[in-house]
Amino acid sequence: MRMIVGLGNPGRKYNKTRHNIGFMFVDNLVKDIGEKFSLKRELKAEISEFIYNGQKIIVLKPQTFMNLSGEAVLLAIRYYKINPDEIIIVYDDLDLPEGKIRIRKNGSSGGHKGIKHIIEKLNTEEIKRIRIGIGNNSKADSVDYVLSKPEGDGAISIDLAISRAKEMFEYLLEHSFDEFMGQYN
Repeated sequence: MRMIVGLGNPGRKYNKTRHNIGFMFVDNLVKDIGEKFSLKRELKAEISEFIYNGQKIIVLKPQTFMNLSGEAVLLAIRYYKINPDEIIIVYDDLDLPEGKIRIRKNGSSGGHKGIKHIIEKLNTEEIKRIRIGIGNNSKADSVDYVLSKPEGDGAISIDLAISRAKEMFEYLLEHSFDEFMGQYN
């Protein structure tokens, strides 16, 4: 069993913003596979569950705000009886150029409040993650920047990274996490 968690903020006003790249990634993945999300209020998340190439897959979109993402992740782990090493978190990274993908097995939050809350709730930094760069070439406040929509070349780079969701997912199912990192880092 695997769980893929896309981070973002719920609500229309946050659709397509840089901070919702995790949501956009998992939305693209689920759509490409031909599945859908449904709201599970008791888990504080939208969930898509399916079998793919013989493996049970759970895709989660926390419906808490970003800074409280750990609540939904912890509820889902308990509900599905999943180990933290079966989870992959997908989220935005200000420190990477727009559209650049970085994959890690573990580590600190790097200042990202969503992943920080997940680390606190799960009590471990041993969480696999896919970080998608949103850059910060702007002079705007970082909060304003992450809550804005990408434009121009930045939007194209981010869309290209998101469009690789199914390809990355399929590769991950067939290879070790170390091979996955080597392929996409």
